[in-house]
Amino acid sequence: MGFKHRYLPLTDEEREEMLKSIGMNSIEDLFKDIPEKFRLKKDLDLPDPHSEIEVQKELRKLASKNKTFFDMPMFLGAGCWPHYIPAVIFELVQRGEFLTAYTPYQPEISQGMLQSLFEYQSLIAELLEMDVVNASMYDWASALGEAVLMAARITRKYKVLVPKIIHPERLETLKTYVEPSGIKIEYIDYDKETGELSIDDLEEKLDDETAGVYIENPSFFGIVETKVDEIDEIVHTKNSLLIVGVDPISLGVIRPPGDYNADIVVGEGQPLGNPMGFGGPSFGIFATKNDMKFIKQMPGRIIGMTKTEDGKQRGFVMALQTREQHIRRERATSNICTNESLCAVMAAIYLSILGPDGMKKIGETILYNTEYAIKKLSEIEGLKVPVFKGIHFKEFLVDFNDKDVNVIHKKILEKGIHGGYIIKDKWNFKNTMLLCVTEIHTKEDIDNLALTLEDVIRGL
Repeated sequence: MGFKHRYLPLTDEEREEMLKSIGMNSIEDLFKDIPEKFRLKKDLDLPDPHSEIEVQKELRKLASKNKTFFDMPMFLGAGCWPHYIPAVIFELVQRGEFLTAYTPYQPEISQGMLQSLFEYQSLIAELLEMDVVNASMYDWASALGEAVLMAARITRKYKVLVPKIIHPERLETLKTYVEPSGIKIEYIDYDKETGELSIDDLEEKLDDETAGVYIENPSFFGIVETKVDEIDEIVHTKNSLLIVGVDPISLGVIRPPGDYNADIVVGEGQPLGNPMGFGGPSFGIFATKNDMKFIKQMPGRIIGMTKTEDGKQRGFVMALQTREQHIRRERATSNICTNESLCAVMAAIYLSILGPDGMKKIGETILYNTEYAIKKLSEIEGLKVPVFKGIHFKEFLVDFNDKDVNVIHKKILEKGIHGGYIIKDKWNFKNTMLLCVTEIHTKEDIDNLALTLEDVIRGL
């Protein structure tokens, strides 16, 4: 073999040397954490090579099978929601200095990107009424996992309380994050009438070993928590931390978490000017109080602003990098080295365009559409709408009683309407659907959904 690549192992001898250095006997040992039933025991069935023209034609053919929420009314949310994105956002983020900029490791040559992220942090801090915001996390789920780990490090306690009603995928991510640290997860029940967090169950399960209590406002079922001040008092009585998960688009009309003394705030930034993109990429919001014992344990990038020694020039820097993995290695506060910078910049543009008045108007529109959708669907015989009496924002449950929710979803899909998130045989719900309405849904969209559902149910 005349040529050897510097970085790619090409021989069995080289591979054996690499495996030996990490204490492995074979390539298979690298994948031992993957259960056997999930491993492919054969070569991939790939087609022969094709020309670029042929590949493009085939991809266009496949892409034409897709339908987006531009092509049909869609009422699916549950963590990734359809919102309007002003055209100026895509125009600005396609500028080369944004689109090609990776997370800035060299701040001295990334001043534009650093300033953009500083503005993002400032806007999110104002929206949440929190002091310190990072830039940023991967998504809501990973932000939640990091928040719980952070709470455990600060309090040196190893139990966390989370709502019984939480997105299943978000919960699985949380479990993955905390399992190596030995953190125990317990679940807080919900009030069967309002859908809000059960205060009685919270008080019963909260003890001196609880690192933090996580609540969502609005909840996974779209319920607005009205007893947040009481929750704040209960949680801090036990010297636990209050972790709040938010949908940021709601904060034009709902109290920000900083107003009720949240210690750590997480959430999903996708509603702020980011497309759904087949479920991603999205970005996670993460904020905390102005307290160094919190800030030093905070994961992710923090962008700061400073001046030169003579005070004549302003500069943007990566602050408190000594918390991070590329410096502290295994002693870092987290292993998040990259982030969703471009998505965060899109959110900054979105918030700066709308401002407080725009956010309030969008929130009011969503509230109105939610109430109107509940009213229209409640008129259909055989449905229980809403399931809970609490205040709803953007999402609400529909109970189809003895009608199979999967069949109903399939039939309305055949009629050109995409339904919501199906909840079947979970949380004591047999045939329910979590429906979502936002500012993009018109009265006609909601009326059409009601008429279609009524027609489908009548035919079952």
